[in-house]
Amino acid sequence: MRNTRIGAGICLAVGSLALAAPAAGAAADSAGEQTIRISPAKASPGSEVTVVTRACGKETYGKGTSEAGGAFHLFKGDRAGVLVGVFVIPAGTRPGTDTVTVKCPPRTRITDTYQIADRAPTGGVDAGFGAPTDQNTQLAAGSVLLAAAAAGGVLRMRRRTAAARS
Repeated sequence: MRNTRIGAGICLAVGSLALAAPAAGAAADSAGEQTIRISPAKASPGSEVTVVTRACGKETYGKGTSEAGGAFHLFKGDRAGVLVGVFVIPAGTRPGTDTVTVKCPPRTRITDTYQIADRAPTGGVDAGFGAPTDQNTQLAAGSVLLAAAAAGGVLRMRRRTAAARS
């Protein structure tokens, strides 16, 4: 009797998952086909922006327009049904939101936005101690460490030489 209840519970769970799976798959397909992926989501003037979409179905070509970057073409990507286009944000473009529109035959048109940042980050990453502008302290500490390492090497060499002579 107990095994029957467990078996019935398992059948109900599997049955409900089987009924829910096609609906979830259909929802993902219909939503996934009508989207654009813009990378990077936050770009800076002078940088390259990549647009990827599945909205064109089996088409191997599409046209795109960016308010900031102008017109660009989308060509067949590395996977079936994927189109990829690239454009450059012109230098001097003001920060804000840019709208990208993709058009594919016969009548597909989708739009998405991304952010244009103020400027690209520059310089290296400071992974040391102290303030980023306090490089003199860092240079002095590095010099002391190098001198200590060199002195240790010289002492070790002298000890080996003295031990070899004895």
